[in-house]
Amino acid sequence: TMVHAGIYSSAMQYLNAVKETGSDKASDVRKQMMATPINDMFAKNGTIREDGRMVHDMYLAEVKTPAESESEWDLYEILRTIPGDEAYRPLSESKCSLVSGN
Repeated sequence: TMVHAGIYSSAMQYLNAVKETGSDKASDVRKQMMATPINDMFAKNGTIREDGRMVHDMYLAEVKTPAESESEWDLYEILRTIPGDEAYRPLSESKCSLVSGN
């Protein structure tokens, strides 16, 4: 499911940051994760913002009719890709205490 894919993606991002930094110190790993783009099976053009939100492209999809499907898992037609900076609340509107100025 998408939930499993998201958990796998975030766990791999974390483990790769630990590997890259050679540390499991939260501040080091967080900094590395924020500096590393996310492009995997779950998210494209992903970044982790200062407030900890992972922002990535989202998709507007339409379910295909059985006649339109070419195989068992051919279920959706992607109508539009919505860039992450349009799909999520702007950082400037964040109420998170991690954001400078809040």
